[in-house]
Amino acid sequence: MSKYQTLGFIGLGVMGEPMCNNLVRKAGLPVHIFDMNAEAVSRVAANGGKQEASTADIGAKADVVFLSLPSIDQVEPVARALVGGTRKPAMIVDMSTSDVARSRALAAELKEQGVEFIDAPVARTAEAAVKGTLLISVGGSDAAFETLKPLLSCMGSDVVHCGDTGCGQIVKILNNMMVFMTVNALSEVLTIGRRAGMDGERLFELLSGGSADSFALRNHGMKSLAKDSFPEKVFPMVYAIKDASLALSLARSGSFEPRIAQYTHDTMCQARDAGFVNNYHPAVVQLIDGRVAPKQALKV
Repeated sequence: MSKYQTLGFIGLGVMGEPMCNNLVRKAGLPVHIFDMNAEAVSRVAANGGKQEASTADIGAKADVVFLSLPSIDQVEPVARALVGGTRKPAMIVDMSTSDVARSRALAAELKEQGVEFIDAPVARTAEAAVKGTLLISVGGSDAAFETLKPLLSCMGSDVVHCGDTGCGQIVKILNNMMVFMTVNALSEVLTIGRRAGMDGERLFELLSGGSADSFALRNHGMKSLAKDSFPEKVFPMVYAIKDASLALSLARSGSFEPRIAQYTHDTMCQARDAGFVNNYHPAVVQLIDGRVAPKQALKV
C-alpha cells in the first residue's frame, strides 16, 4: 500500500482516537502511538497500536507521523520534537486545524532538515471519524499527495488535493467558517419561525425539502438547534471560536474585513463568556433568540 514501512500517530482525542483505530486496522503497517491520555493509548493499543513513551520515540521509529492536535500551538513543538533525534521521519502530516501562515513557516523549517510537512485537516463529525468517512483536505506536492492518499483513505472516504502547503488548511478553515455562519443564520430563521407560531422541528423538516436545504440544516439545525440539544464534548464552543479566529486571521492577511464572519465569531465569544465554553457550538441560538443574556447563560 505504501512505500513507507512504519507509521506514527500522536493525538488520540475525540477525532484522533477513531482515526488512529482505522489506520491501525486498515493500513497493514505498524502504527506507533502516543498521547498524554493513558486510557486512550490503552484502547488503541488493544486494537493493535504500538504504545510509545514519548514523541521522540515516535520520531525514532516512524517513517510517517500523523498529528491530530488542538492547534498549531501544539503542532509546532511536537513536530520539532519529532525531528530532534538522530533519526527523523520522512514526513509529518498535520491533521489538526492549524494557522495557515505558521503551517507554511513550519513546513519551510522542516524542509531544511529533510522532512516533508503536509497539512491534511479533517472535516465532518466524530461519527464520520469512527466510520472512516471523513473529508480530508490535503495541502502539499502532487507526489506527496499520491504517496499519502492510500494511508489517508484508511481514515477518510473523500481525500482531496487542494494545492500546495497550507491549501488544505484554507479549505478546512473556510468550510468550518461557512458552517458557523450558517448556524447563526439558522438560529435567526428558527427564532422568527417560533415567534410566528411554527414548531421548530417541523419548520426545519419542511425547509429541508426546498432550496434552503443544506448539510448544516439537516445536521446542526435538525439534530441540535430545533431540539435545544447542546451536549459537551461535541465540537465545543471554544473549538469553534478557535477555527473562526483562524478564518478572520486569514481574511486579515488578504486585507479583507468580513462582516458576517466577524459577527459570527463575536456571537460565539459572547456564548462562551455566558457559560457555554464546552457546549456544542449551536448553543449560540440561546443568545440569538434572547432566552439568555450574555454572561447569564446556564449550561444545557
